[in-house]
Amino acid sequence: MTSPPPAWLDVSPWLDLARRADRGMVRQAAAADNPGIREFAVLLSDAAAEELETLAARAQALTRRHFGRTISLYAPLYLSNYCPTECAYCGFASDRQIRRHKLAPGELAAESAALKRLGLEEVLVLTGDRLATADYDFVRRGVESLAAQFHSVSAEVFAMSESEYAGLAAAGCTAVTLYQETYDPARYALLHTSGPKADYAWRLDAPARALAGGMRSVGLGALLGLSEPISDVLRLYSHAAWLRRQFWAGGIAVSFPRIRPQSGDYAADFPVSEKLLARIVLAFRIAMPDAPLLLSTRESPRFRDGMAGVGISKMSVASRTTVGGYDAETVPSGPQFDINDHRGVAAFCAALEAKGLQPVFKNWDAAYREDAASVGAGNARQI
Repeated sequence: MTSPPPAWLDVSPWLDLARRADRGMVRQAAAADNPGIREFAVLLSDAAAEELETLAARAQALTRRHFGRTISLYAPLYLSNYCPTECAYCGFASDRQIRRHKLAPGELAAESAALKRLGLEEVLVLTGDRLATADYDFVRRGVESLAAQFHSVSAEVFAMSESEYAGLAAAGCTAVTLYQETYDPARYALLHTSGPKADYAWRLDAPARALAGGMRSVGLGALLGLSEPISDVLRLYSHAAWLRRQFWAGGIAVSFPRIRPQSGDYAADFPVSEKLLARIVLAFRIAMPDAPLLLSTRESPRFRDGMAGVGISKMSVASRTTVGGYDAETVPSGPQFDINDHRGVAAFCAALEAKGLQPVFKNWDAAYREDAASVGAGNARQI
């Protein structure tokens, strides 16, 4: 990092608290009226594993208070898997011998139509890191095309400048997801050996640039398994809390991805069990009761069904991690990683309804994008 690290990145006091908390402290933290990072640290402790039912009951009550019995649904749509960066854990890394492809306009139209037939109204577009083959203009054109058809379009792509984010918002993008992958600078440098993504500080500041550029919300996450999980999750919480203070009008969502099998055969150096993952989700719900918490098809059907409505308020469905794959005529490329929940939309919705939960395909209307577009249009003209 070329500049001093932000103060919130130092979580050593809270890491120490997480290591020494007892069950009494856990019960107090779970019942706190205004929990913060102190309570969050306690809820991550080993002692919290002995109070999991207490945490689950509290988390479920808070989820129902803020989100009702609904689960919002979305689908990822990969625009390209070309990538110039060597990430040790990613199936799209530049040194992987996989089939590369980017969607041509006609292929994007076919994929969009296939998603429409599934009833989906929220799409998350993804690419590899920035390069000439799939650059900012390519992403913006993709967003514009999808925004004309879907009520909600968000992006999980490379880190951009503030003016580029403003242009993306003007094109119809309402949210940006950007995982720091790991908040440990030393581990980050070890895992990202070349390419634009190797710049830790540029990536760390990207969610703030997105909100400053007019994005309605940002999604954060750490790829669990890359570094010691408790310290990474404490920094993730600190990052989300800092963004909330700086950009109080914006929304913050949090995802909980774990390492999955991929073409590079990278195995997690710090494996995270389902029990620990559940504890992390419940701690976030209790400490950030109104934040959307997401769980993707990386996880098993059993785990996803168990966490739905008990902390988790949003999920992906019928996912493809290839460029192409929703439309039968579009030949898919190599996947970024293997998914774990292969259920289609109907089967997944039936599982939610069996739990008394309501699948929600649309909770945002395209008409509301006009305000964001007008705010960002001035900056967009400068790009």
